[in-house]
Amino acid sequence: MAFIHSLLVFLHLLGMAGIIAGFLMQVATDSIKAPKAILHSSLLQLVTGLVLVGLAEMGDGAVDHVKIGVKLVVAIAVTVVAVLNVRKPATRLGIIAGALAVLNVAVAVFWQ
Repeated sequence: MAFIHSLLVFLHLLGMAGIIAGFLMQVATDSIKAPKAILHSSLLQLVTGLVLVGLAEMGDGAVDHVKIGVKLVVAIAVTVVAVLNVRKPATRLGIIAGALAVLNVAVAVFWQ
């Protein structure tokens, strides 16, 4: 079970890195591949985050539901912005997705 948890955390962090990389790629080069990278990475983060919360709920530890709720709302917002960015690419949407991803990292790290 520890390996599965570590694998999910690894994939979750890769999703975050993909969102940030896609954001930087879209801002720096205005690449047409950047919106898809942001979308796929946001979906990876959303799915792995939900599975990680499910595993935490099955365990003995306490889960901060308010924190998880805030992170879920931000993750859904990133995904919605990513979908809009794929439909009609705009640097502004890439910046919003990147900023929301950084906000989600800040919530994860600083909310104790």
